[in-house]
Amino acid sequence: MLILTRKISESIRIGDDIVIKIVELDNRHVKLGIEAPRSISVNREEIYERIQAENKAASDAKDNDLKNIAGMLRNKKK
Repeated sequence: MLILTRKISESIRIGDDIVIKIVELDNRHVKLGIEAPRSISVNREEIYERIQAENKAASDAKDNDLKNIAGMLRNKKK
């Protein structure tokens, strides 16, 4: 993990397209401004994890649906 020290209004650049700017600091919080292309998804960690879990659940449901359909087609042929 790379750890950098920045002050208010200073930035960190990731590649050519992403800029992270320190907007505000207080005793317990840091506010970040993030400039990134619309094609790059930017989420808080807990939101990202929820999206991943929902995608996995949807994928598992589709797999079960496909197995059920395949089973029904096999039974229909008999």
